[in-house]
Amino acid sequence: MFSRKYALVALLCIATALTLRVPAFAQSTNRQIGTSLTATADPVVSRPHLQPCVVPLFTNYQFAFFSQTAQNFSFNPPAGCSGPWQKVVLEINFSENAGRQFDRTASLFLGNNNLYFGTTPEPIHSSPNAWHIERDVTDYSALLTSGQQGTFVLANCTTDCGAPYNTLLNGVFTVSADLEFYPGYGKSPVPRTPDLVLPMVQTNSGGGINLPANVFQPTDQLTTTFNLPQNIEGAYLDVIAQSQNVDEQWYACFPNDLSGINEVYGCGNTDFRETEISIDGQPAGIAPVSPWVYTGFLPDQWRPIPAVQTLDFVPFRVNLTPFVGMLNDGNPHTIALSVFNNDFYFSMTSSLLLFLDSGSSQVTGTVTQNTLTLPSPAVSENLQGTSTVTGAIAVTSNRNFTIAGYANTSHGQVATSLTQQQNFTSTQTIDFDTVNGSVIDQNTSVQNSVLSSTTVSDNTGSTTTQELFSFPISVDFIAPVANSLFGFTVATSQKYQDSKLTLVNGHLGTYTAVTNAAQASDVQPPSSSQHYTYVDLKGQSYDCKIASTNNVLTSVSTGCH
Repeated sequence: MFSRKYALVALLCIATALTLRVPAFAQSTNRQIGTSLTATADPVVSRPHLQPCVVPLFTNYQFAFFSQTAQNFSFNPPAGCSGPWQKVVLEINFSENAGRQFDRTASLFLGNNNLYFGTTPEPIHSSPNAWHIERDVTDYSALLTSGQQGTFVLANCTTDCGAPYNTLLNGVFTVSADLEFYPGYGKSPVPRTPDLVLPMVQTNSGGGINLPANVFQPTDQLTTTFNLPQNIEGAYLDVIAQSQNVDEQWYACFPNDLSGINEVYGCGNTDFRETEISIDGQPAGIAPVSPWVYTGFLPDQWRPIPAVQTLDFVPFRVNLTPFVGMLNDGNPHTIALSVFNNDFYFSMTSSLLLFLDSGSSQVTGTVTQNTLTLPSPAVSENLQGTSTVTGAIAVTSNRNFTIAGYANTSHGQVATSLTQQQNFTSTQTIDFDTVNGSVIDQNTSVQNSVLSSTTVSDNTGSTTTQELFSFPISVDFIAPVANSLFGFTVATSQKYQDSKLTLVNGHLGTYTAVTNAAQASDVQPPSSSQHYTYVDLKGQSYDCKIASTNNVLTSVSTGCH
């Protein structure tokens, strides 16, 4: 979290082959011009033209006190609507009363698998607010074929908060959720989905499970030891690492040797973070940490339009298929996740998605190549002055690695080769009066991308999937600003991009591209905008732009359908 001095000021001023599909995530909102209701440019999840079977999960759960943090519910599959399903969509409806409250983290688990993870907007002081979340959870269909226990987690407090917040905070959240099941008939084919969905779990001292899990230091891990079936032919891991507390704005952290001039954000270990995945202690994959920005930083900047994915985090999917030969050997195997350079701390969730070879009881194979190692970011400091410090701090982490393996399946040998290129660069440009605090200007620019190329070869030929993920962010913090609501101003820009192309025996198979960009500033008058686009080879497209001024929605483009 940015420094306690600025946090308290902000609070007191709260006013108003085996190829998995690209999962869809959405924040469907009212988009009412002239209002301060939470609005996003994100699309709704596309659905088949069929009547769904709807299963309510819970209705009007209320989160006012810490004692209500975890609300449990029971799920049973829809009667008379058995799978396989064309699509399954999770819907969550939130509302909050007019008042004062922090932004809060919310998450939904079924069978300890995470189906939703995000945060809430800070409330509108003068009127109630509501927003809607949708997720395509078809890939989790195997989890939904039998009864499951679920939990919705939202830690909130009002009169039970510690002083002085017990007299300041009165915001209460009310949440309802359901699942929509679209039957497996009609013109659209039923997709092949994972045969088994298994959660990564973290036990606590009381013998229970932490939902979500927490890792506090770089050496802390979310680990699970699995006893797996021996006919796995495809394996994937969905990963979310949410920054918390000191690491909330990790993308603006300083090297530890500069702690004496760490004026704004208060965090160390540089501004490079990354989730490291291992199997039985050996590196098995990476997941970039997304620079999500929560509405508490700052509410005047992110009302009514929140930052990219603030309400609904998109997990990063890691391909573990090169390791299936090892996973099938009949021995227990431990998968572990940690966050490189973790200062304090990250909340994490992860699920293991497995495809099984129905024609075999034993799939053998081996890992043939693994050049992945831990990152070693380079730091350069070009600073001048002592009482007044100016200059730039730069961090880079660039590497290439390949992980390959093969599996002997009932339909022949299948070889999988994954090559990734990870490129991280950042610059912190600062102008600090470290004595009087009369000038505090920190301009943060972080670029991070992962280019993946995966080739799957079997007796029918080869399929190559190329995916480019990037999520840059820039933040300019200036203090003091006399005419600012909070005494300082922040301008932020983000641009999430994810594109995927497949080539089948050298011929173009599929292509999808998503871009989600947002800009916001609380320089008076505060303003923000979001632009979301989607295209694919099937001719589907989406292009939506929205904008606000003075915390009121001012425009919605015609493409926001």
